[in-house]
Amino acid sequence: MALDLYKYVASYKDFPEKGVTFRDISPLMENGEAYHEATDRIVKYARDKKVDLVVGPEARGFIVGCPVAYDLGIGFVPARKKGKLPGKVIGASYGLEYGKSSLYIHADAVKPGQRVLITDDLLATGGTIEATIELVEKLGGIVVGTAFIIEIEELKGRDKIKDYDLLSLLQY
Repeated sequence: MALDLYKYVASYKDFPEKGVTFRDISPLMENGEAYHEATDRIVKYARDKKVDLVVGPEARGFIVGCPVAYDLGIGFVPARKKGKLPGKVIGASYGLEYGKSSLYIHADAVKPGQRVLITDDLLATGGTIEATIELVEKLGGIVVGTAFIIEIEELKGRDKIKDYDLLSLLQY
């Protein structure tokens, strides 16, 4: 029987601002069995998609995507905030449920035709993932799937990326 990953998510009301309940995967990451289980579920999804590359937005997308890429024996591309990457980069702006930001990747990080999985810890409004998809597609990559540990259903992020296959391990 599969591990109940809901037991490894902490909830913090009114963080980072009033009215927001922050779903934290820190307890999941701190527990080797839970972290391994979540990673394995995403790896299985990625194998079925025949993924060539994993891309994850800063910072928790790294935590989710790096072990997936490692297990698959493929590369990982970080989507970083402004000023965090040297060299030639491309960018995309997006809105969050509590602000605005932008992401950047190296201009040669994704090759045309590469099959890409985008990972993050949480799908909320979908803005971060929409921007990450934009970056991958600007470089000619094919987004074959998106994978999240948590999906906040009431924020309807799925609607923003409805044209892309989606895996969420937990729904709130």
